[in-house]
Amino acid sequence: MNTKLKLMIAGGAFALLSGYANAAMVATTASDISVRSGPGEDYPELGLATRGSNAVLDGCLDGSAWCRIEVNGLRGWANADYLNVMYEGSPVILRERRADIEVPVVTYEKTSSVQSEPNPGDPNLGRVEDVDAITPPETVITYMDEHPGDDVSIEGDVVLGGTLPAGTQLGAIPDYEYRYVRVNDRSVLVEPRTRRIVYVYQ
Repeated sequence: MNTKLKLMIAGGAFALLSGYANAAMVATTASDISVRSGPGEDYPELGLATRGSNAVLDGCLDGSAWCRIEVNGLRGWANADYLNVMYEGSPVILRERRADIEVPVVTYEKTSSVQSEPNPGDPNLGRVEDVDAITPPETVITYMDEHPGDDVSIEGDVVLGGTLPAGTQLGAIPDYEYRYVRVNDRSVLVEPRTRRIVYVYQ
């Protein structure tokens, strides 16, 4: 019998890091906002999140208005002045109620004064879809069907390019470079180094 493992992705839908033990918090963009590669206006824009978009909030820097979020297929940083959260049944500006709702604290390390792009290999930043999708051979599909393993339950959709939490147990497939796991009752193939989903079994 499969064991349901309850893993909450904070921020990477994800799940993002902070770490993954924190339950996901949901925010809504109060206006059209830029999602940036770092916590500041001087960092490059990864994309635009339109007003009213739902975002998964990973956490905010200590003593800063900048928070790490996942929104509209983007992972990056946004200013808490432009994010709304629900507090006592009403939407409020995140920055004004940050202490009341106990937003997790996240950290950011930069290698230069301004980074031209997200940290290489950092699964917390960039477009969720920025991953090379693969087409597995039929033998791999058969193997996943015959060895389904335990089912991992996460919040949010199972999407190509999504990053799985560090604690997720990945199964090995004989003579194959990718690992596999069942997520929300769907089998997926995962790149073991980045833990990003490269194939979703329909």
